[in-house]
Amino acid sequence: METLINGIVFLGGAGLLFGLGLSYVARKFATPLNPIEESLIKILPGANCGACGFPGCGAYAESLAVGQSEPGRCPVISPEVNKDISKILGKEIFETGRKTAVIFCGGGLNCKDKFSYDGIYDCAIASNYFGGEKECEWGCLAFGTCSKVCAFGAITWEKGKVPVIDIDKCTACGLCVKACPKKIIHLQKCQFNFHIMCSSRDKGARVRQICKPGCIGCGICVKICPKNDIMMENNLASMKYNVCDNCGFCEQKCPTKSIVKNKKFES
Repeated sequence: METLINGIVFLGGAGLLFGLGLSYVARKFATPLNPIEESLIKILPGANCGACGFPGCGAYAESLAVGQSEPGRCPVISPEVNKDISKILGKEIFETGRKTAVIFCGGGLNCKDKFSYDGIYDCAIASNYFGGEKECEWGCLAFGTCSKVCAFGAITWEKGKVPVIDIDKCTACGLCVKACPKKIIHLQKCQFNFHIMCSSRDKGARVRQICKPGCIGCGICVKICPKNDIMMENNLASMKYNVCDNCGFCEQKCPTKSIVKNKKFES
């Protein structure tokens, strides 16, 4: 018993000494942060989402401080913080416009299933089984994986339904875009309020059979758009997002109601 106690005391003491030694070495040989880098770290969000192309805010700040990266790459921060970064670096930030993620599918419970899936509720996993249970091979699987990866609570999900994105909370970090196995989530500027919520390339007759709100490729929206900002390709109408003025004519005339108005972004 005494031997066991002595062993525990020895190991504990040795661990403490090693810890103190490592702490001393870390402080002694630590490289001081560049003052600019330190200032940037303080105002960056710390979300470490990777949307800027770096593994974390610290790495992005370091790259900015040494002039290896340009400002304006973080979609999470506000325009005001962007201005602060610009002042610290003495560089101009080119505003690209506030963006939000959009899930281009209106299926969910409105889209028929081809089989009953009883596996793990994860879109990536479910898509490995014959592309998922939905009859539409491009449709949202509605398992809410995008809501689980969202670090900002901007995506809500109910079982069986297409997740809903809160435009006011979305930072356009792109995590949901990367997580979606169907590749139907895209980032669009908040200035555009109307979206064609369908990604199907099936012909109209097939879409009518499996998904009530799906685009049937009728072309009415293409013809009626006064700005010529809608195109038809592979049986699917899609917005160009170039000169849309949010007139809403396309939404009014769409026979399947696949064109949906997003709520206006409150800046």
